[in-house]
Amino acid sequence: MIFLGLMTCLAVATAQQPYKLPPYKQPLYMKPPVKQDPLTLQQAVNIALKNSLDLQLAQNDLEANTLLNTYGYAGGLPLIQATANDNEQTTNLTQRLNSGEEIKRTGNVSNALQTGLGASIILFNGRRVVATKRRLEQLQQLSDTQLDSMILRVVANVELKYYDVVRQQSLAGTLLQSIAVSQQKLDIVKARKEVGMANDADLFQAMVDINAQQQALQTQDLVIQQSKTDLLTLLTLRPDSVITIKDTVMVDKGISLDTILNRLYTENPRLQAADIQVRINELREREAAALRYPSLSANAGYNFNRTSSSAGNVTFNQNYGPYVGAGLTIPIFNGGIYKKQQQVASIDTRNAKLLKETYIRDYTAATVKSWQAYNNNLEQLATAQNTYELSAKLVSLTIQQLQLGQATVIDVKTAQQSFEVAGYQLTNLAYAAKAAEIELKLLANMLRY
Repeated sequence: MIFLGLMTCLAVATAQQPYKLPPYKQPLYMKPPVKQDPLTLQQAVNIALKNSLDLQLAQNDLEANTLLNTYGYAGGLPLIQATANDNEQTTNLTQRLNSGEEIKRTGNVSNALQTGLGASIILFNGRRVVATKRRLEQLQQLSDTQLDSMILRVVANVELKYYDVVRQQSLAGTLLQSIAVSQQKLDIVKARKEVGMANDADLFQAMVDINAQQQALQTQDLVIQQSKTDLLTLLTLRPDSVITIKDTVMVDKGISLDTILNRLYTENPRLQAADIQVRINELREREAAALRYPSLSANAGYNFNRTSSSAGNVTFNQNYGPYVGAGLTIPIFNGGIYKKQQQVASIDTRNAKLLKETYIRDYTAATVKSWQAYNNNLEQLATAQNTYELSAKLVSLTIQQLQLGQATVIDVKTAQQSFEVAGYQLTNLAYAAKAAEIELKLLANMLRY
């Protein structure tokens, strides 16, 4: 009998064993022209992490903020610059000296050369440089945290779509098993008709049933191919690439809600990013406050000046030498701009704290809801597994009764429908439990890659 092998593989799933879902066999018209190894989940995750465009954008942001995280960009290092200016000019000169001498010359040529090397450094500006440097460090850390969050989201999306393909293939496997029963039913009806124990109505019904199931399988094959296309898109591969997946859904039953909540508050990258954003806004507030303090700077350098003229009182002048000095800037009044900037920065800090509390509230609710779905699906799985086994036995029994003339094709069809519904429920419950598990591990930063 077709279900003898089926019944031996329908053991009740445990925490360490995958749920036994209906096997899927790819139709001949869908098989790749060359043999290829099945794509594993780890391979899919590795490909996605390597090719993801979103991750490349996040990595570029991290690189940019890493480059900016220097004391020089914060304004804490000396500023050294060289200057040079050389002017050559031609003038018409008219001079009357106190001695009574008068000088007139047309086309007088003069030259002025000025060069210098100077350095300046901020000694004090209300610790604004310190606050800016710390803000740059926090921006780098924020980019790093956002990259971690992006990586976790990519891994979660790949796992969800990968197991969705497994689910759709399992649903197709249920249809294939039901088609095998329909073919057996058709063979029995044909044999009974040859000996005059069945009529054309039974034959036509059996043929209609198998045609309808084959059409349903073709529709399911389209769903599988589109799910694979979605997976290929996540992997940033050609959407028309051919991949083969042979896997089953394994649900981790050892997840504790307390563990997830504890890790949510300490390990979730998005909550960490929200906390970093609070610190960034606090540092911006300090920077704005520092603008209201005096600014003291020191400067030193070396100047060289030379002028020459073909006529006039002074035909040549040259001076050079080092210099050193200090500068003090005291903000007295600028229309209250600095004060307003500090007040706005303080409002931004409060908003960042409120946004963090909003994230904690929403993520806590999402965690509890995912846990409820996860726990409920696990509780239903045992019943669904038992229902699936019973429906398979029912189909096997009705086929035997059809052979003995104790059941009709309608009875077999009804049993098949129960079997298909049970298979669908088992498959969908296993996927729903796995999806909830992935979401919980995403929130708690427990996904491995």
